[in-house]
Amino acid sequence: MYKLDLPIDQKEAAAIERRRNLELERQSRIFNAKVRTVGIDQQALNEQVKIRKNQEQQERERDEAFANDMVRTDKIAELLQRRQEQDIRNLNKALVDFRDVHQQPESRREWDLNDPDAKLKDKPARVSDDDPRCGLASLQRFDGEDLNDEARKNLMQGQMREWTRKQAQEKKLAQKRQEEADRIYDLHRREMDQRACDLAKAEEECRRAINEATRDYNKALDDEQKEKKRLSNEEELDNNFTEIANLINGDMLTENPDVASSAFGPHRVITDRWKGMSPEQIEEIRRIQDLQRQEKKQLMEEEEQRNKEWDKQRLADARVATLMEREQERMRKALEKEQAESNARLSADQKAHMEYMDKEVYTNPPTASYFQQFNTSSR
Repeated sequence: MYKLDLPIDQKEAAAIERRRNLELERQSRIFNAKVRTVGIDQQALNEQVKIRKNQEQQERERDEAFANDMVRTDKIAELLQRRQEQDIRNLNKALVDFRDVHQQPESRREWDLNDPDAKLKDKPARVSDDDPRCGLASLQRFDGEDLNDEARKNLMQGQMREWTRKQAQEKKLAQKRQEEADRIYDLHRREMDQRACDLAKAEEECRRAINEATRDYNKALDDEQKEKKRLSNEEELDNNFTEIANLINGDMLTENPDVASSAFGPHRVITDRWKGMSPEQIEEIRRIQDLQRQEKKQLMEEEEQRNKEWDKQRLADARVATLMEREQERMRKALEKEQAESNARLSADQKAHMEYMDKEVYTNPPTASYFQQFNTSSR
């Protein structure tokens, strides 16, 4: 006999219970429409957001610590820089004080070269115009630079006034000369204008005389042309009368048939002189036309006979075509009837097959419990 009352394994029972609880929790999250988002684990996302916020908070705290450290370092550097600047100022001040006390300019060896009052203490470069120190190479005396500067300036000013007065006189004289030249130019211009007016008047009179002579010459030419035209018209009128007389009395209007005879034979004529056919020729043409009419009538009768035969042939062909169409129509109706009977048999067979499938094959339709088994697990 098998022993059925075996003790329950606590680990396995605990594992099963844990998996069952996890499945229930997962189903409560997934099937809860207010919490669930399709394809997304909201709790996992919340955990990720929380972790990200903690990381950002830690980064902010680290940045603030770095910033405080930088501020502290900047303050220390600023204090050291201020101390260094103060030390430099103290050294510079001590150096200046030492120089003021122990290194005066008067105590230097080259003071005589750098003394600002050396020129005041020294003798002038030139005492007089005849100073023996002022040689040619001294560059201390030039033309116009002497000790009598005031007198020389007064003399130069007097010369300048004299030159200015002479220039004013020369300017007035030049102005008078310009006015005289302008007056002479105006007189000359008036004389030229008067001469131009006289020339224009003489030219106008000459042009008038030329126009009168030209008009007389044109009138003479016109009279001559009119006379020539009159004589030409009279000559043309005489020629026309002569031509009319020649035409009236010529062979063309008299219709002389001999003028159309050709030198190449009696059967040929000169076309530009031919005046028509003779009565014998006209009678021959009429005879030939009668023969042609008879031949044409005979041809028309033969054509009409052929057309009648063709009409009979077309009627016979049409009758045969009608019989053939009727035969084809009877055959088409027989084929359609046969096809309809075949379709009816196929429809009956298909209907019987469908009844067999519905009544014999598809006898187990799914119930509501079949559809309720879906969407019951979170997997």
